[in-house]
Amino acid sequence: MPDVGDVATVQLVVNPFDETTGTTLTVRAPDGTTTTPSTSTADDGQTWTAEVTYTQAGVWLLRWTVTGTGASVDNQQVAVAPTPGAGLTGRVYATTTQLANYLQAAPPLDAARLLLEASRLLDRDFLVPAVYDVDDDGLPTDTEVADAFAEAVCAQVEFWQEVGAETDISGPLQGVAIGSVQLQYGAGDNRSGPSYYAPKLARALASLPSSKFRMTVATGCF
Repeated sequence: MPDVGDVATVQLVVNPFDETTGTTLTVRAPDGTTTTPSTSTADDGQTWTAEVTYTQAGVWLLRWTVTGTGASVDNQQVAVAPTPGAGLTGRVYATTTQLANYLQAAPPLDAARLLLEASRLLDRDFLVPAVYDVDDDGLPTDTEVADAFAEAVCAQVEFWQEVGAETDISGPLQGVAIGSVQLQYGAGDNRSGPSYYAPKLARALASLPSSKFRMTVATGCF
């Protein structure tokens, strides 16, 4: 799979072919823009090649139009991967170095994305009713709180690595207390299903003193 920035030689083999065979290549990028790079043949019209520069991540369409002998249309799709880490924006509570130290092992190659997703999960499912001091970027200013958040998201990434699945569905995490708040997930028929939150995530938050981190509701059921 090519990455953004790669220059690839693409080709089409035509059969039947002769000296009347010709080709035109139309390249459509993921954003819909099109280009028509020049094509050439080194074997009298059977194999045609062109150079394509992949400037965007996504699915590219290569449309070959053959004229003369072997006239046809051939569509090729090429999936292009983004530059690792590109396009990741948002508040992240741990670095890949912190994750490596937490795991005591090399982090996964997509660690930056996983930490971002875990931070979004923490924001959405745990921190909405929370009160703590933050800076202009919304990050905790207290070192103990920052360390707990880092531990929480690292625990979630570790959990995802163990269960082999990422999901935002609330499983039956029950009986977890964070200050005065009791959190319960997956009530009713869902209580026997799997939990999709790392147990150590909630424990990291529960370890914080109420003077630095507290919930603004008396009870909670997510």
